[in-house]
Amino acid sequence: MAENLLTVKNLMKVYESSTGSVEAIADISFEMKAGELVCIVGPSGCGKTTLLKCIAGLLKPTSGEVLMDGVKVTAPPASMALVFQEYGRSLYPWLTVRGNVELPLKHKGLTKEQRQTLVDDALEAVGLSHADKSYPWQLSGGMQQRVAIARAVAYEPEVLIMDEPFAAVDAQTRADLEDLVRKLHTERGISILFVTHDIDESVYLGERVIVLSSSPTWVQEDLEIDLAPERDQITTRALPRFTELRTHVYEQVQRAKRGEAVRPGT
Repeated sequence: MAENLLTVKNLMKVYESSTGSVEAIADISFEMKAGELVCIVGPSGCGKTTLLKCIAGLLKPTSGEVLMDGVKVTAPPASMALVFQEYGRSLYPWLTVRGNVELPLKHKGLTKEQRQTLVDDALEAVGLSHADKSYPWQLSGGMQQRVAIARAVAYEPEVLIMDEPFAAVDAQTRADLEDLVRKLHTERGISILFVTHDIDESVYLGERVIVLSSSPTWVQEDLEIDLAPERDQITTRALPRFTELRTHVYEQVQRAKRGEAVRPGT
């Protein structure tokens, strides 16, 4: 296996339109090792979703490449799972919670018993063992997002990509889901690439925070988050170091918005 689980190398994306070319991503490069939890933040409209689509093999970059375990990504990798913000649209309302979690496993050639074991384990991991026979429309928004996360966990991906997954839930539910992501990462060693517009969330969750510039986008900073692995919503957020880190990231995002950061080599 390659040293890096995920490598993004000189990624560039240009959209062609009737009014001309639009350079969405100028030059993005970063690496992610197995077992890491990396957060990506940046100004609105900086190309975070475009970047994720390229990483997930859903969009072909204009130049550059994405490598997964050293292999170039040209289509959605079988070893990758995605969780999106719009959880309601990613779940099938006519399937139970168990049916939604099990569905992707039916394409992996597993026996019924193997699928059942993986689903049971995933539902327990997200605290939904009691709701396996419920339908998504019977659940709260936070519980629906837990179903989407359980489906990804059951699939046993090498890397889990999360695109602003908690933007549509209330603050209390968001805090609970953040702690769930931390638990999945620390207890199960799941590799997670987490995109968010919330600066405090990126610092609370991440081992690293990658700050993107305004569009056309490049990596403005790759910051190590030197907080202890054991984190909680009250103690961690009250730490002076947490305040220092979130202030630094906030300042970087504001610099990106103002276009003050200078791209290396320019």
